[in-house]
Amino acid sequence: MGVVAKFATAGIAPAERLRYWNSVADEVFNGTFVNAESHRFEGEMWSWRLGDLDMIRTRSVAAAVGRRPLVTQEERVIMHMQWRGSGEHRQRHREARLGPGDFIFASPHEPYSFDLAPHEMMVVEFPRRAFIDRVPDLDDLLAKPLSGSTPAARVFSDFLLSLWRQAHDGAIRDPAWGEGMSRIFYDLAAMAVHEAKRGPESHAAPELHRRAMALIDAHLADPKLRSVSVATELGTSVRTVQNLFAELGTTPTAAILERRLERAADKLVADPRATITQVAFAHGFNDSAYFSRCFRKKFGVSPREWRLGKSRA
Repeated sequence: MGVVAKFATAGIAPAERLRYWNSVADEVFNGTFVNAESHRFEGEMWSWRLGDLDMIRTRSVAAAVGRRPLVTQEERVIMHMQWRGSGEHRQRHREARLGPGDFIFASPHEPYSFDLAPHEMMVVEFPRRAFIDRVPDLDDLLAKPLSGSTPAARVFSDFLLSLWRQAHDGAIRDPAWGEGMSRIFYDLAAMAVHEAKRGPESHAAPELHRRAMALIDAHLADPKLRSVSVATELGTSVRTVQNLFAELGTTPTAAILERRLERAADKLVADPRATITQVAFAHGFNDSAYFSRCFRKKFGVSPREWRLGKSRA
């Protein structure tokens, strides 16, 4: 199993940054190229091979990304998941807009392009044969956007985020573990695809609310997540976001706190090695004491008591 490689423009002379970034992009995913304002370009990228998954996690300023057709004997598929910002994807004469949490599958054997606002994105390339049994109509889905607002898509996104946390911890050494995570990736991706194809249920929240919640889920670790940042990412006004949540009987701030506490509660049980402070910081709290007070107010017990299986009497 490969180790995580990090690339960054920090420390590179401004005039050389875009040239450097293009060499990195082509090395990681052959045929990839980037166009941007060279003197203002900034980016970070992490590259990792896990089982048969070639993955990158990348963030940069606004850029236009393209890829020339990949020539290999093995047919492959590439997935892009938008974690922050927005992007316009083009392939097969189709144009697709991705917002936070949304994802798309494409063929690396055909040219495609992305126009990206300042963003963070996860990209995974993998063998087609490993996925086609789970998604028989894969070819029909290529270059079509899939919503990240469904429960299955959020679980899929959380899984990918968790993988990267494990990668950065540097504790993964067993190749069998990587192969197992690859299989889970395919299963969760297929579930997210099938649920996205069904479309919203009649009782589902409006699309803007689903997009807002997907964005919140993707950025729970960011302590600066506020109404303003949600509105900016959605391309709407703060008042629209406030009115959106008011119709649901809450506020953006309360919804963010509620989601952080729910995810933290799951994490406390799922990862007994993580300290209370680590769980708090991983979910956007800058103060573990404040986290504990909020947690007790919601669940009636302290984080430590919750982890031990106690609950509100």
